Amino acid sequence: MPRLDSKAILQGRRSRYSMTLILGTTVSVVCMLGMLGYLWMLAMAGGAAAGIDGATGFLVSLVTAVVPVTILVPLILMLDRLEPEPGWVLFFAFVWGGGVAVVASLLLNTWGLTYFTVPVFGEGVADFLSTALVAPVVEESAKGVVLLILLWRRRNEIDTFTDGVVYAGMVATGFAFTENILYFLSAFFDGTLVATFAIRGLVAPFGHPVYTAMIGLGVAYAAMRTGGLRLLAPFAGWVVAVLLHGMWNAATTFGWSGLGAAYLVLFLVLLGILVIAARDRRSQVAAIDRYLPPYISTGLVTPSDITMLSSMTARRRAREWAAHNAGARGRLAMKDYQLAATELALLHQKLDLGLPRQDWKVRRDSFLALMHVARDTFLGRLPQPVKPGWAENPTDSGFLRRADFAHVIAQTQAQQDYVPRHGQPPR
Repeated sequence: MPRLDSKAILQGRRSRYSMTLILGTTVSVVCMLGMLGYLWMLAMAGGAAAGIDGATGFLVSLVTAVVPVTILVPLILMLDRLEPEPGWVLFFAFVWGGGVAVVASLLLNTWGLTYFTVPVFGEGVADFLSTALVAPVVEESAKGVVLLILLWRRRNEIDTFTDGVVYAGMVATGFAFTENILYFLSAFFDGTLVATFAIRGLVAPFGHPVYTAMIGLGVAYAAMRTGGLRLLAPFAGWVVAVLLHGMWNAATTFGWSGLGAAYLVLFLVLLGILVIAARDRRSQVAAIDRYLPPYISTGLVTPSDITMLSSMTARRRAREWAAHNAGARGRLAMKDYQLAATELALLHQKLDLGLPRQDWKVRRDSFLALMHVARDTFLGRLPQPVKPGWAENPTDSGFLRRADFAHVIAQTQAQQDYVPRHGQPPR
């Protein structure tokens, strides 16, 4: 059998490579590097005017801006560990936020302040309107565009509301990273870097991810549902994102009491996002428990293996077991197996929710093929692989020789009575 492209299969594509992804990532990286170059020039000019080292200011600002990223990115990725999103797509979202979205926001915010708010309302009112209204509209629009691109080109990747939150969190974190360099640079020259870092980097680093998560929820709804409401969902999410963003920006004019009230609102919204993520995790586990048992007859899974797939701890132990049998290749193969099995369950779940997909049988067979090839890889070349730790008895897992669990397959075939609502039992 020719070597399978596991990443293409898991992403539901003919190839893992995408011109949209390559072009979008390239443009985003160029914009991000250009923005960093612009900030470098600002630092050198500011340093020359203040009589201090601008290069030091830029480097200090860059390092302090990295700190929130190292906190936020792992936390965002932890939300979706059962069925993680492709790394290159996540990277695209991040650099779009740090590049395209920041550049577009800088240009549009400057244009709006110069040619609209100041001429119409005057300096004082214009500053408030620009901060509380114009900036939220512009920035959430710039960040939200990439989520619409993913909805258009990568709809298959969005299986849960959590997926929308994860992509939104990555683009927002990228945006906040570049924006923070600008804020920290200004604070460095003003002598307020510690206070600014405490607020933006430690106390409220989740602001941008929370705002844009609302768009992510709307995009996820559009990806997972049919009917007219799905067309309005991304717009509704954008409206909520703008309101939350505007509330926080406006609160800065009311002192600590205003910031405290706004912070409480954002914290409650964050708790709501965590509740949604927990519910999605339970839904994914339920899908594994419901839709994988019919595939016991293929010999690729047993009840014990399905139990393993339903627990992150057991999944980690399974990867360690596979590494013991076949080294690094075995660990990667077990990861592919786990993801393919999860995607298979989610495919059936989507079909039962009424999402039409004409090639669902092709995707199903691709997942099964990947599970088969991965299984043969992580079993290694040992005459008899070590008994999986999650199986009470040596014959309870499909990760042994076929003859060792033939009775499990036979018993399942005899008791098979599951019929998916969208078609016939898998063969």
